Amino acid sequence: MDNLMRIGELAERTGKTARALHFYEELGLVVPFERSPGGFRKYDEMALLRVQWIDRLQQLDFSLAQIRDFFEEFRAQQTGPMAMEHLREFYAAKVVETRETITRLQALENELTESLSYLDICANCDHGTPRSACNPCAQHTKIGMDAPTMVAALSNIHSAE
Repeated sequence: MDNLMRIGELAERTGKTARALHFYEELGLVVPFERSPGGFRKYDEMALLRVQWIDRLQQLDFSLAQIRDFFEEFRAQQTGPMAMEHLREFYAAKVVETRETITRLQALENELTESLSYLDICANCDHGTPRSACNPCAQHTKIGMDAPTMVAALSNIHSAE
């Protein structure tokens, strides 16, 4: 096959190191298509797809051990439909978890945005204003704006002055 890659090319195409690819091989996640007469590993496009799949699962916070365990369970399925059902259940559970993560991150984004809006008003304060004057702040009190948690949690911190 003319389109086989040595490990360096596979590493370059996937953004992984040769050492990482060797480790994937040790875990049974990636297998060379063949070895050259000189003993060099040669990989096909399936190896490229597999490394991309591993990378995506790692982006979803799967450890290599979890990926290996899933892969072994997948290969242990007796029939194609059983394997695909196993894969479907695996991905469905990850969709639920991903949506929960997105919701949590959106809430955090809202808190940060609210904090930034609050802090924008602080930019109008005289630079010589003591930190003790920030809680409660006269400018924010005047417009009825309470400090968001991300700001309020730090506004009562006393220094060793």
